[in-house]
Amino acid sequence: MPFLRRAVGALAVALGLSASPANAETGEVRFTRQPGLIYMPMVLAEQQRLVEKHVAAAGLGPVKVSWVTLTSGGASVDALISGNVDFVTSGATNLLLAWDRTRGEVKGLAASAGAPMMLVTRNPAVKTLADFSAKDRIAVPTVKVSAQAVMLQIAAERQLGEAGRNKLDPITVQLGHPDAVGALLGGTSEVNSHFSLPPYQQIELKDPKIHVVLNSYDVVGGPLSNAIVFGRGKFMEQNPRTTAAVLAAIEEANALIRDDPKRAAELYLGATKEKFEPDELVAMMKQPGVVFSTTPYGTMLQADHLAKAGVLKTRPKAWTDFFYKAVHGQPGT
Repeated sequence: MPFLRRAVGALAVALGLSASPANAETGEVRFTRQPGLIYMPMVLAEQQRLVEKHVAAAGLGPVKVSWVTLTSGGASVDALISGNVDFVTSGATNLLLAWDRTRGEVKGLAASAGAPMMLVTRNPAVKTLADFSAKDRIAVPTVKVSAQAVMLQIAAERQLGEAGRNKLDPITVQLGHPDAVGALLGGTSEVNSHFSLPPYQQIELKDPKIHVVLNSYDVVGGPLSNAIVFGRGKFMEQNPRTTAAVLAAIEEANALIRDDPKRAAELYLGATKEKFEPDELVAMMKQPGVVFSTTPYGTMLQADHLAKAGVLKTRPKAWTDFFYKAVHGQPGT
C-alpha cells in the first residue's frame, strides 16, 4: 500500500494537484471502451478492479465504477459530451473531433495501447488501394472520421495523390468490427473488405481467401496509439485525485501486460470470452508495432490530416494541446 500511495501521489503532482490530505470526490466513475485487443488495459482495469484499488490507495471514499462496451467511437464521444459517462477509450480521431467540437474542453488523459491496423480483402484482384472499384465495400467503424477511415485517406493521398485523398470514401461503410468479421467471412455480404485491428484482422486472415492490402505501421512508420482514454476537463478538475487514480490504474494494467503477458491474456479471455487460446493472444501482443503504454504515438499525423481536410476547425500545434499535462513529459508524437 505505501508504494501505491506514492504512485498516486506522484501522478497527482503531475496533474498539478496539491499535496493536501485527500477528501472524497465523486461517488461514481463511468467508462466506455470498445471491443478489441488494444482495449486490454481497460478490460484488466475492470476485471482486477484497479480503479477502485487506486482510489482507495489515495484515501478517497468508496467509488462506484461502471463500464459499458460500445462498438462505435462516435457513440462513445456522444455519451461523453452528453454527460452520460466520464471517460471513454477510443481512437485518436475521436479524441481530436471531441477536442475540436468542445473547444478544448475534452482532452486526452493518456494513451492505453496501440497496434497496427490492417486493411484486408477477399477480392483477389485488389493488391493496392488503386485496385479498389465501385463494386467493393470497405467496412470501418465510422465512415470518414474513424482511425481506420482517416488512415485510409492518408494512405490514399500518398499512393494516389492529393486528388485521391477521398477517392475511397464512397465505398466505405459503417460497421462494428465483430459484425464486419461476420460479413467478410460469410462471403455473401456486399462487404468484401475490412479495415480493423487485432484480434479481428487475425481472425479474418485465417481464411486463405483473405489477404492484406495495407498496414498502418507502414503508413505511420512506427507505433500508433489507437486506444486513448479521454474525458471532460470539468470532471478532471473537480475530481483530480480520482483522475490520478484512473491514470495509475492504466499504468498498472499495462505493467501487468508487459511483465506477465500470459496471465494478462488469460484474464482478458476470461473477461471477454473471445475464442482464442492464451498463447495465440500473447503472439498478437508481441507483434511488431503493438504497444501497451500511456505515451501517445502517431496522434499528430492524424491531427494534421484532419486539419488539412478541414474537418478540424482548430489545428493543434503539438500533441500536448489535446492531452492533459499528466503525460506531457512523455515522448509522444
